[in-house]
Amino acid sequence: MTDKETQIEVLNDQFRLFPGTRYMGSKNKIIQDIGEILLEYEFDSFYDAFAGSNVVGYLFKTLGKKVITNDFMALSHTVSKAIIENSHQIISQEDLDFLLNTPSNQNFISKKFKGLYFEDNDNKFLDQVRDNIDKLGSEHKKALALSALTRSCMKKRPRGIFTFVGHRYDDGRQDMKLSLKEHFRINIKLFNNAVFDNIKECQSLNGLTESLNVEADLVYLDPPYFTPNSDNDYVRRYHFVEGLVKNWEGIDLQEHTKTKKFKSYSSPFSKRNETYEAFEKLIERFRSSIIAISYSSNCKPDKEELVAMLYKHKTNVLVHEIDHLYSFGNQNHKIGNNANRVKEYLFIGF
Repeated sequence: MTDKETQIEVLNDQFRLFPGTRYMGSKNKIIQDIGEILLEYEFDSFYDAFAGSNVVGYLFKTLGKKVITNDFMALSHTVSKAIIENSHQIISQEDLDFLLNTPSNQNFISKKFKGLYFEDNDNKFLDQVRDNIDKLGSEHKKALALSALTRSCMKKRPRGIFTFVGHRYDDGRQDMKLSLKEHFRINIKLFNNAVFDNIKECQSLNGLTESLNVEADLVYLDPPYFTPNSDNDYVRRYHFVEGLVKNWEGIDLQEHTKTKKFKSYSSPFSKRNETYEAFEKLIERFRSSIIAISYSSNCKPDKEELVAMLYKHKTNVLVHEIDHLYSFGNQNHKIGNNANRVKEYLFIGF
């Protein structure tokens, strides 16, 4: 552990440039707590094995750590590639002019998603810019432009998700009124500002955590929370922007569905028995590292079970409890509902 008096400020000026979203499971609201707790330990390399919104990985990049992120969602991987792995490249004005002004004959989105999520002019814009992004010369520039484009789509959607069609839940926010082109300009600037060099070689991966061989001083596990009473299916919520990143390559659209979603990715955290087994295997795999696990009091495995798993491989186990109120999107009827308040646990095995 380090002396707290020597710690740098957790939420620094660079971190405040992180282009956040209302991504399901994001730790944005409790990132200060997570940072303060983990900075009590000495580590140079940090592995965010279920990166999600990337807010945790980005924080530790701003704190000078070598950050490795992984997520099975191409959406998450692309954001990490844009602002965690990438340290120098930005979208220039010349690049932006090319993306906005180069004509394209592509019409996949305009035809396939007509009338579902966006107006015709926005769909046409998406077809054009998505086609032009592939013509950028740099993988990091592509990641920046795709990140800006997907965030634009999520900002313009009520609740930021794609589980319904039309404009239900439109609360009249300015985000609903801007065109996707206007959103895109704003988000290009946001993502450009989030690019910086921390003098470490950071890396973004896109695979199954249980299959990757990654080594780091501290491993942070924040997998999808399993509970029989709720849905942890990220693909169902974000299928449109996930498809947009992948340009719908290798994706089998479910044409019979109203939302034109595609089959969800396989995850060991979608079933109770597989969730327990996955935790056991991950803890064993990373037994040589400091292990930090974010999990919730209303999920399985429960606190005692996770502590027991960690003690199989660790001499010391600490559990930090953080009060947290879950309210997703515009579910105003749940705000203030005590049933929606849970303990957010941060387990540390060392």
